[in-house]
Amino acid sequence: MNQTAERTQVLQKKARVNYKSTKVMVQIAMLSAIAIVLMLFEFPLPFAPSFYKLDFSELPVIIGAFAIGPAAGVMIEAVKILLNFLVNGSTTAGVGEFANFLIGCSFVLPAALVYSRKKSRKSAILGLVFGTILMTVVGCFLNAYVLLPAYATAFHWEISALIELGSAVNPAIQSLWGFILLAVAPFNLLKGILVSGVTVLIYKKISLVLKGNL
Repeated sequence: MNQTAERTQVLQKKARVNYKSTKVMVQIAMLSAIAIVLMLFEFPLPFAPSFYKLDFSELPVIIGAFAIGPAAGVMIEAVKILLNFLVNGSTTAGVGEFANFLIGCSFVLPAALVYSRKKSRKSAILGLVFGTILMTVVGCFLNAYVLLPAYATAFHWEISALIELGSAVNPAIQSLWGFILLAVAPFNLLKGILVSGVTVLIYKKISLVLKGNL
């Protein structure tokens, strides 16, 4: 009887683990799909060239990272970028997509790590602030040294042509780092602030659904 009971407990434990793993994978797939849909709803900003468009695709990523864990957030970000690559292709041979993955992770991962240490509204806000700042910094350097050169190469342009596009929107943009500081940095900063604000407003209710408490 003891051996039978122990075997039953082991099987039940394995079943719970398998169920939890399956549930997490379903949640990751669902949130990734929502992120892809949100990428379709993008809009330009008045201070940046038209190829910089804001969307809220990071919202399901950060919600997943908070509710399931930092690793899940990275997976959702990766699936989002990969699906977008497969559906829409790439003009930069995947370089731009990889850089965007790093920028997304620079926001999601630190925010989720801070929140996971103490799950409270205060730590969530602190993590989102930290993530927004880090995303802005990482976004500036990746745009300067990876994304903008990759786009210039893809379209057979000089970097100066991209700077001219920035100047057309903001005459103060006269150099690469002027472009970075006056267009790229505000873009990422605004995106982080908006995504963070919506996350704080809706996370509690969404997390209850993800955790199966409703």
